[in-house]
Amino acid sequence: MELVSTGVDGLDEMLGGGLPKGHVVTVLGSFGTGKSTLGLMFLLKGLINNEKGIFITLEEEPESLNANAASFGWDLSPYVKDKKLALIKLEPADAKSTITKVKGELPEFIKKFGAQRIVIDSVSLLGMMFADDVERRARLFSLCNQIRKTDATCIFTAETKDDNPYSSRDGIVEYVSDGVISLRFIYGESRSVQLVTQIIKMRRHKHSRDPKPYNITDKGIEVHSEVEVF
Repeated sequence: MELVSTGVDGLDEMLGGGLPKGHVVTVLGSFGTGKSTLGLMFLLKGLINNEKGIFITLEEEPESLNANAASFGWDLSPYVKDKKLALIKLEPADAKSTITKVKGELPEFIKKFGAQRIVIDSVSLLGMMFADDVERRARLFSLCNQIRKTDATCIFTAETKDDNPYSSRDGIVEYVSDGVISLRFIYGESRSVQLVTQIIKMRRHKHSRDPKPYNITDKGIEVHSEVEVF
């Protein structure tokens, strides 16, 4: 099985080398856990390896994404200019238009652009556009299948429930995805906070299930795969 680096060395080690090529993987986490940062690192690793990427956002403007990347020392503009990277903003306020684009235009755009890596941030907002859980599951399942047909490797980011860091808000996306990676806070003594990542599932691929600590530094996410969580 061909593996695709996440761009985060310690996470790749936990994964036994990286994400299986062509998988759709959901990164679950609350605010401040680094979901979007992980998505950017995943795309940047591909760009360095001459793999085209698409970042689809339902929350931030492209200018904000560029600013966030710049705060880590990453300049996205040359890749956008050379048409190696596409930054696409979908408007959650215009649900009908967004759903039409996701159903019809997005798969064709991925093929024409030649993207090998895709990030959708966040799929939670996309799911909220559907009328009920039945339609939500059907649409997300269809989207996953459409992406798989392009042979691109994809990361969804998804918000977690307030009372359960292992479940998305809709409780659906983790079931239609090929893999799930959890990013979460845990509290130690004196209410000290530690960031922890854990691979919940990865279909057809052996991986570590141990939780490992990570930090968000001025260079991005650093996973300490050799360290035990305190």
